[in-house]
Amino acid sequence: MSPAVYLSLLVVLSCQQRTSLGSHALRNQARWSLNTTLAMMSQSNEDKCDLVMNLNASERCAFVRNTSDCNMEGGFINYIKVAFCLLPTNLTPLTITLCILWLLFLFVILGLTASKFFCPNLSAICTSLHLTHNVAGVTFLALGNGAPDIFSAMAAFSSPHTAGLAVGALFGAGIFVTTVVAGSVALVKPFTVASRPFLRDVIFYMVAVFWTFLMLFRGTTTLTETLGYLGLYVVYVLTVIISAYIYNRQKHSTNSSDQNAARVPAEFHSSDSSDDDVPCILDGSIQHEYETEYRPLLPYTETTTQILLSALNPVDSRKWRRKSWRWRALKVLKTPLEFLLLLCIPVVDPDKEDKNWRRPLNCFHLISSPLVCVLAFQSGIYGDYMIKGQFPVWLLTLLLGLFLSAIVFCTTTNDCPPKYHPMFALLGFVVSAVVISTAASEVVSLLHMLGVVLSLSNTVLGLTLLAWGNSIGDCFSDITIARQGYPRMAISACFGGIIFNMLFGVGLGCLTQIFNTHSFVQFEVEGLLTWILAGSLGLSLVLSFVIVPLCRFHLGRPYGIFLLVFYVIFLVIALLTEFGVIHVLKT
Repeated sequence: MSPAVYLSLLVVLSCQQRTSLGSHALRNQARWSLNTTLAMMSQSNEDKCDLVMNLNASERCAFVRNTSDCNMEGGFINYIKVAFCLLPTNLTPLTITLCILWLLFLFVILGLTASKFFCPNLSAICTSLHLTHNVAGVTFLALGNGAPDIFSAMAAFSSPHTAGLAVGALFGAGIFVTTVVAGSVALVKPFTVASRPFLRDVIFYMVAVFWTFLMLFRGTTTLTETLGYLGLYVVYVLTVIISAYIYNRQKHSTNSSDQNAARVPAEFHSSDSSDDDVPCILDGSIQHEYETEYRPLLPYTETTTQILLSALNPVDSRKWRRKSWRWRALKVLKTPLEFLLLLCIPVVDPDKEDKNWRRPLNCFHLISSPLVCVLAFQSGIYGDYMIKGQFPVWLLTLLLGLFLSAIVFCTTTNDCPPKYHPMFALLGFVVSAVVISTAASEVVSLLHMLGVVLSLSNTVLGLTLLAWGNSIGDCFSDITIARQGYPRMAISACFGGIIFNMLFGVGLGCLTQIFNTHSFVQFEVEGLLTWILAGSLGLSLVLSFVIVPLCRFHLGRPYGIFLLVFYVIFLVIALLTEFGVIHVLKT
């Protein structure tokens, strides 16, 4: 131990022996304890911003300013400094309320960007590349559905102190989806699940959970192991493609031998069928029929100004009249945000005749989209970057965008999209990914601040707020799909997406930390709660792996109730562990 640490300990002991000298001595003790804490933290490799709640309210701001762990690297706003230095300490409940409202708004940004911009552009890229449904479903579309979870995990893994958020969010979302969402689907629409896809997904997910558990147990992982971890998803993708190919060949041979056999509806196939038998809800065809119904009888040509105004209007008046008041109220809240996103992110829709080509708006996207990438990428660190110390990067980006926009505007027409229009899908994909990554970084920073203020661990914040925020959209969408008569599609989405989220969320997060630190990845496991989380997820998968085959792959209401009860019991145990009611006995 260094002399500075010995000196700090002596100061603390001497201060404790003088507590009877009055209020002046107490103030000196508090001042010395603050200096002692800072000195000890400067001599150690672990910075603990959580210690700020152990100090008096008047000393917290100085502690935050002098502690490197409180300087959040990710995000535009340092929420810890806002909570302890900018806002009064007697308004802590108001601070927490405002932060929770801001957190809900960030979740809206994540969901809206992923559903309205990220996923459609990914779908357009898949169409342009002529990918099959199986390949697209387990690669690009899985990335689109899991973008908030993956980018949140990558942002959390940027620092060992917030890695617990990623672990809690990924494991917590896994338990939530495989119990609450799957159980709700079984309650809404009891059905017989496809046996081979179900067993395949559960087995791969159990392997991923066990591998993650080993990395957490050792507390470290290497580059080779991380690449192998990511390679597990490659094996999963190959398994999906090969099994679908074999099944389709068997199905084709069966149909050719018995062409006169009646076609059985998908919901009454045997449990040994493939997930390819599940009918797809084709939004594109529905949209095409919808537009055809309201197509004007006489030819009508819009001006450039009218095209721009209609493209920037996020509210469809015909849909507005058919929706409920809840949908309208939520739409009013989301309209300003959606308007800003429409200004920055292009969307290509292959199902429309014009591919969603909006000449004035797409030309403006060539200016706004690169600027958003430069100003938002990695929390805007390149916004102030100067080329050779004289020319700002953002100005160069603006000039290049103006030049390209002028060329495209002068060489295209309003009616016919250019041949390179699919490139706008790639541009929209990149910009929406940057926006999602930026919002995810803000979510992680904000949750870290709430954990410090409320004295909660990152793991419990991850398995509750972050996991619920990222999974609630999947919950409602899967239940809606089940009510429409497609429960197999909903249950496939439950298990297929979380495999991708865990393997890529943890794998890419570890790769990011390895490249940033040029060393092994270090995990700071937050005690018993992490093992309860991992064990509960593994137990739920094992029980599903055993119970579902015993029920002949029929998911009924008793199974749905069992899953919901399992999640409630897990959540109670996790919260009791967090608050110290359940703890490890020390011998």
